[in-house]
Amino acid sequence: MQVSVETTSGLERRMTVGIPADRIENEVNKRLQQTAKRARVDGFRPGKVPMSVIRKRFGASAHQEVIGEVIQSSFYEAIMQEKLNPAGAPSVEPKSMEAGKDFEYVATFEVYPEVTLAGFEAISVERPESEVTEADVDTMLETLRKQNTRFEAVERAAENGDQVTIDFVGKIDGEAFQGGTANGTNLVLGSGRMIPGFEEGLVGAKAGDSLTLNVTFPEDYQNLDLAGKAAEFETTVQAVAAPALPELNDEFFAQFGVNEGGLEGFRAEVRKNMERELRQAIKTKVKGQVMDGLLKTNTVEVPKALISNEIDRLREQAVQQFGGANIQASQLPAELFEEQAKRRVSLGLIVAEVVKQNDIKPDNDRVRAMVEELASAYQEPEQVINWYYQNEQQLGEIQSVVLEEQVVDTVLQKAQVTDKKVAYEEAVKPAQPAQVEAGEAEEAKADE
Repeated sequence: MQVSVETTSGLERRMTVGIPADRIENEVNKRLQQTAKRARVDGFRPGKVPMSVIRKRFGASAHQEVIGEVIQSSFYEAIMQEKLNPAGAPSVEPKSMEAGKDFEYVATFEVYPEVTLAGFEAISVERPESEVTEADVDTMLETLRKQNTRFEAVERAAENGDQVTIDFVGKIDGEAFQGGTANGTNLVLGSGRMIPGFEEGLVGAKAGDSLTLNVTFPEDYQNLDLAGKAAEFETTVQAVAAPALPELNDEFFAQFGVNEGGLEGFRAEVRKNMERELRQAIKTKVKGQVMDGLLKTNTVEVPKALISNEIDRLREQAVQQFGGANIQASQLPAELFEEQAKRRVSLGLIVAEVVKQNDIKPDNDRVRAMVEELASAYQEPEQVINWYYQNEQQLGEIQSVVLEEQVVDTVLQKAQVTDKKVAYEEAVKPAQPAQVEAGEAEEAKADE
């Protein structure tokens, strides 16, 4: 087998592979001999068909099959011989396929880039320091109460924060429009669910009132047929209800799975969950800064094939988030995901190199600790732990997260780290969108 490789541009390689004719012919003959044993041809007994007949009838298809198999096997042999690491499937162009002659094809593909890591000393990280105070727990209890607000009927005019039950018919130029009619709708005034002016127009209304709300759809309204148009809603108020916060009692605690310990037991459970959230939030923010730092200090040439594959994954994720609402992943424009895909692939390649150079492998004790922490949020933790360890895919996801944490730890040993004390609310506030990307460890594990 003859192999020659040329660099066409950047990461792209053009590899020409020549296969001796006798290798092709030997494989074709083996295929035809196997075919002869089971072929049924009129005028001949099974297994007694002359080879000349077999070759005439099945020779072309056998030759085509062998060519396909030889391309696959020889491509692998060639890249091993030339020490190449393809990124994505090759584009194969046969140059000659005549029976009895040497076979030659050209495979064009990209290779993984060689990543040269910059020193971690240039990476700056601001690590939040925080704790959960009693005041933080008090605030969280009030938040939980508000999230479980009940509404009780009142005989007074509606105020902001009240819930009104309404029927309405929306009209434009005197004609009802599609989607503008509803009956028995519950609406909390001040929630911003409806277009500007709608909820404000109901403040002061009482049960039994009928009124017309004159409003204008925003210019950027999602339904372009309605955007910017003036409308009137003929509205009837069925009921007005005021918010009532639930009491901190055993009935309330039971909604959250706390059946013992009263208020103190509930506070302890809430604190435990807040502390778990705080630890995770700090980890996420530190990881985001580390990943940003790695990306900023390391320039990587990214194979187009890997970006394309990542775009496809992001498209599928987007469709799943939309609930698959009659949308095919391929219909989503690639440009929507290109920047994010390039970032993810670049980080994957950099993180893979960090893992390789530092010989990092998922720490089993940390994996176990993470599984146990996740399981602690459930009523039967041991069952959850067993489920993870019996489910290879789920356990693999935990191992990837642990591997990411170990990469972060490795970088932090040499990075410029500044600790900053912050309040709980600030610490758990989500990082800026550009900071955090998940999946770098998945890329790293795939490349090991």
